[in-house]
Amino acid sequence: MNFIKYNIMNRFKILWVDDEIDLLKSHSLFLEERGYQTTPCSNGQDAIEIIKSNNFDVILLDENMPGLNGLETLQEIKNYKPLIPIVMITKNEEEQIMEEAIGSKITDYLIKPVNPNQILLSLKKILKNRDLIAEKTSRDYQKEFGKLAEKRNNLKTHQDWTKYYEKLIYWELELEALEDSSMLEILESQKLEVNHLFAKFIENNYENWINNTGEGPLLSHQIFKHKVLPKIKQHQPTLLLMIDNLRLDQWKIIKEDINRYFTIENESVYFSILPTATQYARNSFFAGLTPLEIKKQFPNWWKFDHEEGGKNIYEKELLKEQCKRLRMSREISYHKITKLNESDNFIKSLNNEKSNGLTAVVYNFIDMISHAKTEMEMIKELAPNNKAYRSLTLSWFKNSSLIKLIKKASEIGFQLILTTDHGTINVDKPSPVIGDKDSSLNLRYKTGKSLTYENKDVIISPKAEEYSLPAVSLNSRYIFARNTNYFVYKNNFNHYANFFKNTFQHGGVSLEEMIVPFIVLSPR
Repeated sequence: MNFIKYNIMNRFKILWVDDEIDLLKSHSLFLEERGYQTTPCSNGQDAIEIIKSNNFDVILLDENMPGLNGLETLQEIKNYKPLIPIVMITKNEEEQIMEEAIGSKITDYLIKPVNPNQILLSLKKILKNRDLIAEKTSRDYQKEFGKLAEKRNNLKTHQDWTKYYEKLIYWELELEALEDSSMLEILESQKLEVNHLFAKFIENNYENWINNTGEGPLLSHQIFKHKVLPKIKQHQPTLLLMIDNLRLDQWKIIKEDINRYFTIENESVYFSILPTATQYARNSFFAGLTPLEIKKQFPNWWKFDHEEGGKNIYEKELLKEQCKRLRMSREISYHKITKLNESDNFIKSLNNEKSNGLTAVVYNFIDMISHAKTEMEMIKELAPNNKAYRSLTLSWFKNSSLIKLIKKASEIGFQLILTTDHGTINVDKPSPVIGDKDSSLNLRYKTGKSLTYENKDVIISPKAEEYSLPAVSLNSRYIFARNTNYFVYKNNFNHYANFFKNTFQHGGVSLEEMIVPFIVLSPR
């Protein structure tokens, strides 16, 4: 009893409504001893009057009562206190009753006879769930922290790095649900250290990968031939949906909504080429060629960074040329969606695409969110960090035309291949750079013949050709930002350093930019 007295101010208040409430005194006493204050009530009408002038944490509600039954009482209570959790308790196991109760947004459903422990468990799930989960999540991560720290120094292959990155994302998503941000802050610092090591790994291996002289992951220019083409079926249309700038963590948070319409057949990743920028990575994806090969074979379809004009206006043509080389017999179509009306019109015409073997769609809206953070102060406020950026992505996705397109594709019977061209990273460390008039303007990579930079902040291509990249001039090279660095010219350095600080950028070397999702799904 001392325990009860000590905790009296913190006790949860329960309203228990049952026409046989006098028979449940032992149950009430059981709950009282565990810190729950119960108020008995024998009918629905009295319950409604009680809740008008009193606040309760949970209502236990009998379904079968004379006068107002449980479902009727439930509706009335929701009119006055729509957010209060309600546990329906009933002898009736009819499916219709259960569905009606669930449809009325009850929190839990118990079948009589119930024992006190069942009720206690239900109350704990409702009232203490968040705290219990938070406590266990924190405990589990603290146990895992040491293992993650030990493993990061022994990552030898691209498979090792992929598994490790997925583990970091798992914990990042788990920890961001906690009110206490301290654990998430620890993980963020851990991720910075890991990205530092990842940059070294890329520096040591990328040249071999891009030149096919060492075992490595599938890269942008290889993914269509090796992963898309084998999935194209003779009698089923395939929708290749490239969501520009979709990070692996963003895929993890939207996949539950997609899973309503599609079953995940294969969930994998590939590595974006360098630079992790649309001009390079996406063109290579659709061409099945490195940027250097595109420049050599289709010189009129390639523009350097400093040249005027669109850098990704020949994706359709590059895709068709690749399909010719691969001797793909079925028809293909290509669409780029950058505006809401374009998306709506495409959804309306999607039936017309089902005779094609492959319908490729580039969806540009997540990339727009990313760039908007740079350009709009409001977006900076809405997405100051990765957690908020993911939340903004999910909110947009749930209400977007993209989910409507995915739903329609499932209804028609499309196989869905969902992927992206590259990811993005939140940058916060300005790094000074000096370039010539032909140097690129991108904040995460630079190319030019006369570049001055901080060696510790960059990965340097030996020569452009050795990274299979086109060169503006004979002496041109590329530099790529490591970690969360971003390049700022020394002219008016402070202004631009502040302007671009804490914005999402891409083009450089990081787990977030390079390791991207490739998902194969079948319609439900």
